[in-house]
Amino acid sequence: MLHTKNYLAEKQLKKEKRAAAGLVSERFPDVSSIVIYMTYYRGIFIQDLMLRTVNYYPTSYAFFDMECMTAGCVNGGFDLTPMITNLIKNHKRSGKGRIVCRGKNSKLAPKHASVSYVINIQYNKHYRRV
Repeated sequence: MLHTKNYLAEKQLKKEKRAAAGLVSERFPDVSSIVIYMTYYRGIFIQDLMLRTVNYYPTSYAFFDMECMTAGCVNGGFDLTPMITNLIKNHKRSGKGRIVCRGKNSKLAPKHASVSYVINIQYNKHYRRV
């Protein structure tokens, strides 16, 4: 029963964070789509866990905090918000990099997961680069 309450509380908190982030159209009115390609790794560079593509449209929530896929990860995840915001602020169409999970798994493997990412941004047709 306690597990169910914790799960429901976490789910509600995540829902509230998404709503607080606002819509892509509100935060980034000149953006028509954002596509994030991610490759998850166990450890820093060990074998890929999964490939993932996430699409954002003007009607999507501007919530770019991805969950860690490592079992037992506590308070983990990958927040791509600063990267996306910086790309849009500088009128860039793409960017790539690697980010390490901010969570903790164990003392033996504190940096237990990482993600390499490629972000592609499409702007509205009326948008003109400065």
